[in-house]
Amino acid sequence: MQEILLKSIDKNIETIEKLFANCYDIIIRKIEVGDINRVKMAAIYIDGLADKDHISKFTIGYLFAEEELKKFTLKGFQNSLLEIVSKEVIANTEVKEEYKMEKIVNAILSGDTVLLIDNIDRCLIIGSRGWPSRSIGEPETETVIRGPREGFTEVLKVNTTLVRRRIKDTNLKIEVKQIGRRSKTDVAILYMDDIVNKAILIELKERLNKINIDSIADSSVLESFIEDNFLSPFPQIESTERPDAVAASLYSGRIAIIVDNSPFALLLPATFGTLLQSSEDHYSRWAEVSFIRLLRLIAVALTVLSPSLYVAITAYHPGLLPTVLTYYLAASRINVPFPAVVEAALMELTLELLRESGTRISGPIGTTVGIVGGLIIGQAAVEAGIVSPLMIIIVAVTTISSFAIPNYDFGVGFRLWRFILIACASILGLYGIMLGIIVLITHLIRLNSFGVPYTSPYSGLDIDGGALRDTLIKAPAQYLRKRPAFTNPQNKIRMRGYWKDGRRK
Repeated sequence: MQEILLKSIDKNIETIEKLFANCYDIIIRKIEVGDINRVKMAAIYIDGLADKDHISKFTIGYLFAEEELKKFTLKGFQNSLLEIVSKEVIANTEVKEEYKMEKIVNAILSGDTVLLIDNIDRCLIIGSRGWPSRSIGEPETETVIRGPREGFTEVLKVNTTLVRRRIKDTNLKIEVKQIGRRSKTDVAILYMDDIVNKAILIELKERLNKINIDSIADSSVLESFIEDNFLSPFPQIESTERPDAVAASLYSGRIAIIVDNSPFALLLPATFGTLLQSSEDHYSRWAEVSFIRLLRLIAVALTVLSPSLYVAITAYHPGLLPTVLTYYLAASRINVPFPAVVEAALMELTLELLRESGTRISGPIGTTVGIVGGLIIGQAAVEAGIVSPLMIIIVAVTTISSFAIPNYDFGVGFRLWRFILIACASILGLYGIMLGIIVLITHLIRLNSFGVPYTSPYSGLDIDGGALRDTLIKAPAQYLRKRPAFTNPQNKIRMRGYWKDGRRK
């Protein structure tokens, strides 16, 4: 492939036709402009990616209608002709000159229109992107009772606009780069220039530059390449499809990554505290949010420990239970042929199958499969003597608790660890559970997200900054004067003034 444009428009068109051979959607519109010395031109775009009405009206239509262009077509003024077309003829907000063939082909594949002019070794790239896209709707995975109803789409420009509309500040920087040798996926990096930790920003750019892959199909693919420990079951980068969550994170000194063709943005660094927060926490009363955040911590404990505690107490430590409850447990298990570990593993695996099938079947059918399947299978299993009624209660509590974890990937990590603790409990009872918990906590403490401890601020309490005021609980907004300290932002103060006893001082 030739590296730069030639002056012969026929040779340039021939090169582009070879590159796009067997591509039915490539459109090459050849035209001639001028009265005496007619000049050959060609508008090249891809049908479906470019807005054809826009091209017909503001590019080709203006070329035919411009009287000055018809007069100014002498061969000695060809370079001036390109400037006239760019500055006086094309009625478009995005017009730039280019001579490198690689960038020209990339522009065509991105939905822009390329205008070639004979006897000129440069061309005009005209912004004409207009592919069909999904309209802005409410996020399906992060619904809120009170708060904005807008969610990201698969179009990068729409997503960055949704964030820009919420942050009317010139310090909001949006850098776009392409990743993927073949897909050339646009990736936008968003940050507040006067707040962000520059060391984290530099580290992120270095990791992005090291990615060498054919295609970036989704933000999750990019996430796996830039996180600190890709072998961990716990995500070190937060994902969200809410523009308001991205805006709030940028104000806190974090960095957002938006990938074209993906409705999920990435937020970094991520910690145990940020992954347990919901977007609705910003819009509800502080007392309610504080109570719910404490409930989420309890939900994490129940998700991880409930089945393994049942196995350990039933098999090894029945004396820990009250006498009456021990008699009831023994009576309920008298017809169960399997040991407690098989009983727990069987029900947990069945539940995971129901959850997966309900996810794959969209709409009301999926909900019906989950609810009806759980009820029927649970009742039938008890009546058949395969599991005890108490085991059904344990599984139900565990499932409800897992749904209380806001971040899906974070919850999946604890669900996987639940099976490890069940195995530990079946071997060593409560001692095995304690060993499993120690390994889990050690793993979480060793994790980092772009140099930030994963367990922040619990692993290093920031008393002065009051980090726990907006992590463990949520203090009234009047007391949240400082930004979260775990990112070490440049500007640590986000609110001036002081409140005491509910009154402004």
